[in-house]
Amino acid sequence: MKSQILDKVIDVVIPAYNEESSIGKVIAAIPSAYVRHVIVCNNNSKDQTAKVAADGGAIVVAATRKGYGSACLAGLDYISKLEQSPDIVVFLDGDYSDHPEELPLLIQPIIDDDVDMVIGSRALGRLERGAMQPQQIFGNWLATTLIKFFYNYTFTDLGPFRAIKYQSLLALEMEDKDFGWTVEMQVKAAKKAFKTEEIPVTYRKRIGVSKVSGTIKGTVLAGQKIIWTIFKYL
Repeated sequence: MKSQILDKVIDVVIPAYNEESSIGKVIAAIPSAYVRHVIVCNNNSKDQTAKVAADGGAIVVAATRKGYGSACLAGLDYISKLEQSPDIVVFLDGDYSDHPEELPLLIQPIIDDDVDMVIGSRALGRLERGAMQPQQIFGNWLATTLIKFFYNYTFTDLGPFRAIKYQSLLALEMEDKDFGWTVEMQVKAAKKAFKTEEIPVTYRKRIGVSKVSGTIKGTVLAGQKIIWTIFKYL
């Protein structure tokens, strides 16, 4: 398994906003033997996120427009200019809620079964008590239920930890600049009849306060955007 992964060029994209206390831990936990570049997309952080990431060995890309999707798009723009394109792109958050050491689990179905996209499902995996707020759990359930109803594709989560073939990712023509990024990827994958799979992952309490679920405003805005995105591509 390891030798097969080592044959692939894998880049990791991490959107990050004010994650100076966690980003170093995230980078250090990524299995470096499998990965070419760790790209931290610094989304106008007011703290030392960029410095800590660079000190940890990551490539730091400036994402000047605020928004989760904007940060991810900045990372993809960087990748598009590389001399050699990756085979696989992995996305994970910079708050240390994901377990980066589980990266090989997400890569395996792509290599073994020619899967286009693998979602790390927190719903199927081990969820630390308090790691997700009730509104997050309900929102995931509602969104995945709507995707099943309207697109006939079964997901259990909109988890941020995911792996996707680079060429498949390009075919999705991603454009969302904020809260709709993950659901846009899954809805478009469903519309294109991509081969997808979910892998149980471990999820812990994040370091610091969530910019989305940590506030009522953030939760409402994220929920509205996710639902709107699901209907947008019908």
